[in-house]
Amino acid sequence: MLNQLRQIAIFAKTVEQGSFRAAADVLHLSPSVVSHHIAKLEEELGVALLYRSTRKLSLTSDGEALLVSAHAMIEAAEDFFSVATNQSTQIIGELSIALPAVMQQSDVVNHIGTFAKLHSSVSLKLDFSDNVSNLIENGVDVAIRMGWLEDSGLKARKLYEVERHVVGSTSYINSKPNKITVEEVETWDWIELSSVGFHHLFPFPKESKRVFKPKSRIRVNSAHSMQQLVSNDNGIAALPDFLSKDEISNGEFIHVLPDIKLPSIGVYAVWPANAPKGGLTSRFVEHLKESIG
Repeated sequence: MLNQLRQIAIFAKTVEQGSFRAAADVLHLSPSVVSHHIAKLEEELGVALLYRSTRKLSLTSDGEALLVSAHAMIEAAEDFFSVATNQSTQIIGELSIALPAVMQQSDVVNHIGTFAKLHSSVSLKLDFSDNVSNLIENGVDVAIRMGWLEDSGLKARKLYEVERHVVGSTSYINSKPNKITVEEVETWDWIELSSVGFHHLFPFPKESKRVFKPKSRIRVNSAHSMQQLVSNDNGIAALPDFLSKDEISNGEFIHVLPDIKLPSIGVYAVWPANAPKGGLTSRFVEHLKESIG
């Protein structure tokens, strides 16, 4: 049984790394030893776990099922070692955090500051940018992202949701017909946030089989720029409520079709899949989730 557990761990690491050689380097074994252990595991289980080619590995259906159990086994072992080594006594290290520029004055920054106060042996580097950072290439430990996440090899945890409305300046809206419809709004001047796009904005009736597809006149990578362009009467935009509430309150902005609710934007923490469970990154994410929650 102990030998099989070792073989399962080697199998999981091979899938994670994508090849026998890469897994061998991480495990400090030779590729032939890694291949031998997986072959023995397949022989003992009586199933094929991996399809092998000269360029890549892919999982069989039996391999996919075993991988789920392998991850559960490894996480249980990591939990045990985390407790056994008493990692909770002190958190030490450096953490690089990437955030959207729009969060510079958000409560998230306050929660990060609280984390720094609680753990005086941790150094933090915060990088605010609306460009989506490649965590692996740029050496980022954790990123805070808004929008709809693409499928990737990164781990992710949803922190909270941001409500949004389509807004325009009062002068821009007043220049349009009194009766505003979805069809009419589709032809207006739109300002698009490139990282979010026009996801599920205004619905047409189902029987029409039409999809709402506005054409952006201006496309930007900054939510603050969207807000400024709306103020400048350049068009309308789907803005997070926290960026438009003051302008709505003082009458500078108007909600466009306010009776139609837009899907909220998720705010996520994402980090590399190989970050250790119970390590600095996961402790930081847990802190954010608990503080915001």
